[in-house]
Amino acid sequence: MEKIDTQKLIDIAIYAGDIILEIYNHKDFGIESKADESPVTKADLAANSYICEQLHKLYPEIPILSEESEQTPYLERKDWQNCFIVDPLDGTKEFIKKNGEFTVNIAYVENGAPVEGVIFAPVLKTVYFTKGGKSFKRIDGVDHVLPIKHERSSYIVVASRSHLSVPTQKFIDDLEKTHNSVEIMSVGSSLKLCMVAEGSADCYPRLGPTMEWDIAAAQAIVEGAGGRVLNFETKKALEYNKENLLNPFFVVKH
Repeated sequence: MEKIDTQKLIDIAIYAGDIILEIYNHKDFGIESKADESPVTKADLAANSYICEQLHKLYPEIPILSEESEQTPYLERKDWQNCFIVDPLDGTKEFIKKNGEFTVNIAYVENGAPVEGVIFAPVLKTVYFTKGGKSFKRIDGVDHVLPIKHERSSYIVVASRSHLSVPTQKFIDDLEKTHNSVEIMSVGSSLKLCMVAEGSADCYPRLGPTMEWDIAAAQAIVEGAGGRVLNFETKKALEYNKENLLNPFFVVKH
């Protein structure tokens, strides 16, 4: 396995977060629509440019798969043994709404599996990351090993603010048949997976479309905390750098 300096990835993510916040604190986001009609802002593009430039400097031999970069054809990608998968601003809709629930995601992937992940939430000033096979939450300069024990009586399901599909609602309804109390919490971006990793939520069903860069870093963090991100149909771990970068439906749980 390539030796990846997690702290350097954290530094890159934090500086990218500063770039994002500089734009976040001004009125002009430069919002445009991409081909799939999803929004993109000046913050997405500026953060992407910085992250890719820094990763290229540190690891020139490792290719990068990023949401905001031109995608390398699969005929070339299929031979990659490793790569970085980047979402420079995960939760662009949350960024535009100015609710603070957006993140910078950087994953290192080997043979289709995310083995290192860094997620930075700029407004929350919180970093989730992997190191030495474990996962951590850094807040106020203090690192906490994940999961963190949370005392509660309800089974907590975390769901998206922007995407709550009919199949997801049915999944939640079925949970209510087997648990005395089910509570639903809504949050944006990859923070949903981080909540399961840290133990503040029990389950995150995503029975709707997502892309590899949306969750690659978070899957590494969930797995480092002892959780799983499983294909809803096959019950196997998700794979990355596929020909089709769309994720299958999945469920995150401990």
